[in-house]
Amino acid sequence: MADVHLDTTGLTCPLPILKAKKAIKRVPAGGTLEVIATDPGAVEDFETFCRVSGHALVESSEEDGVFRFLIRHSG
Repeated sequence: MADVHLDTTGLTCPLPILKAKKAIKRVPAGGTLEVIATDPGAVEDFETFCRVSGHALVESSEEDGVFRFLIRHSG
């Protein structure tokens, strides 16, 4: 279970990433942020976001056009 949930369905780049940057600040160090998105570009965007920010992309999945990302806050 994630510490913070963020639903960005219906939003396109760059809004899911911008909202995630803001939301990750509410996650305690070592905690997780779950992001739900429908923008296919979000897959690459969140991989890049985690690589650049130092947070860990713990999980990434897709079901029926809905993408789910679980990001661990590096603290």
